[in-house]
Amino acid sequence: METSGGIQASLAGRYATALFGLARDEQQIDAVTRSLDSLEAALTESSDFRALVSSPLVSRGDAAKAVGALIPTLGLDPITARFANVLAANGRLGELKNVIRSVRQLASGHRGETTAEVTSAHPLNDRQIAELKANLKSRVGRDVLVDAKVDPTLLGGLVIRLGSQMIDASIRTKLNTLAHAMKG
Repeated sequence: METSGGIQASLAGRYATALFGLARDEQQIDAVTRSLDSLEAALTESSDFRALVSSPLVSRGDAAKAVGALIPTLGLDPITARFANVLAANGRLGELKNVIRSVRQLASGHRGETTAEVTSAHPLNDRQIAELKANLKSRVGRDVLVDAKVDPTLLGGLVIRLGSQMIDASIRTKLNTLAHAMKG
């Protein structure tokens, strides 16, 4: 596990490392990652939950009560439920999205996988993601999880971030390069 300059260098990284350590020690990594998927889905789908997580106006006590009420609805495992309560009590719900991303990185590293952040102009279908995983696996020599995002400003193509490598095959970048070359 990275300890300097990596995941633990940020506040969210320290929380993620603690959560992952608990999950690993209790052999509940899969249950915790499923619960984090539920939390991320709630962040995406519920504007009320996003407001709760991001608003500085919500007191720690109110946030803890709200999170406590949401836990049964989301079906979180006990470790993630306690962790969400700790984040709320410490006023750190704003770090939730970054914690989720960091725990995923730790879990995939634990399983011998690596994660590629893939940004496309349009959502990728299952076949495209499978082909991308296969191509990336042949490139890095191990299984690759794809964290797919959509950014319509790319116009087309993909931007892939795999560890410290970045592959930018977006139309936006190609047009910018062409415009710069034409200026001379």
